[in-house]
Amino acid sequence: MGELRFMTAGESHGPCLTAILEGLPAGLSIDMEAVNADLARRQQGYGRGGRMAIEKDKAEILSGVRFGETLGGPITLRVANKDWENWTDRMAVMGSPAGPKVTAARPGHADLTGYKKYARQDVRDILERSSARETTMRVAVGAVCKQFLKAFGMKVVSHVTNIGGIAVDEEKIDRERIGKTESNLNCCDAEAEEKMKSRIREAKESGDTLGGIFEVVVRGVPLGLGSHIQWDRRLDARLAGALMSIQAIKGVEIGAGFACADLPGSQVHDEMYLDDQGRVYRKTNRAGGLEGGMSNGEDIVLKAVMKPIPTLMQPLHSVDVESRTEVLACKERSDTCAVSAASVVGEAMTSFVMAQALCEKFGSDAMVDVLAAFEAYGKRVRDDW
Repeated sequence: MGELRFMTAGESHGPCLTAILEGLPAGLSIDMEAVNADLARRQQGYGRGGRMAIEKDKAEILSGVRFGETLGGPITLRVANKDWENWTDRMAVMGSPAGPKVTAARPGHADLTGYKKYARQDVRDILERSSARETTMRVAVGAVCKQFLKAFGMKVVSHVTNIGGIAVDEEKIDRERIGKTESNLNCCDAEAEEKMKSRIREAKESGDTLGGIFEVVVRGVPLGLGSHIQWDRRLDARLAGALMSIQAIKGVEIGAGFACADLPGSQVHDEMYLDDQGRVYRKTNRAGGLEGGMSNGEDIVLKAVMKPIPTLMQPLHSVDVESRTEVLACKERSDTCAVSAASVVGEAMTSFVMAQALCEKFGSDAMVDVLAAFEAYGKRVRDDW
């Protein structure tokens, strides 16, 4: 049994972006329309920049799938960069460098640290790969993993809860609407959304950027994914790490999260009760569906905070890495706010980790065997009560 894993490759303005997803069982039906629908969701959102008007991302599968079903081998996904035709001289694989260097590093980006770490002469060598354009392939991988989770009755959804300090009214949110909203900010509170848009317009007019918070919810989760046995098998740690790996994410909460610091244990822990069939249920989910590094059968609830994008149209004070002089940071084509896009990437990374945990527990060779193991485990857990 192999581990479910993936890698991405490609530069923001290179010919294409690719990903290899290895470890999914054979026999899973793949819906490319669903993959491309998530790619489109990643490109939408109020406050997005000019790049979204150029790229209309669509994925193609180059290996690992035959007649719409996975074969058990590595799945290669590819998304072409339409803007590549405007960058063939500056981003050529071979030949001599063309075009001006980027030497004015941006505070808050990988520019300066990457430039020094990898001993480059042009900051573009760093910013092309560190760009959030890379998340295109994470979303494609996550969309495939969502289809795997769906076969086990699981669903991953998200919504934006805060942009630039404008927060939704949590008490008014219909949580059943999460994942079903038509909002182009992926927000379930229409009143808050209008205020968020106004805040984004103000930031754009002043050449500034905004961050925010999004929530990811996993529904239909079986009890017992992950483990308390070793630190690196704890599902909460792996989910937090996956979200923190997304560009510009600076903090992650699970369930009640940082609010636990302000409350006594009597108001934090989820009390347990028995229903008419003698089965355990809970009236609250402050643990966010995770206890002792394992899923406890409740919805998994995660929140992540995204910092404002480092590329400002009114650039910050910085240094020129070549001349060693103080300058204003460089300006790359960018967004004013991309929290709604980050929420889709959050879904993708969460979907991958959940799929990984399922494969670890129930196997990953063939769908028929994985489903049989899943059903047998579910029956045993139910009968135990």
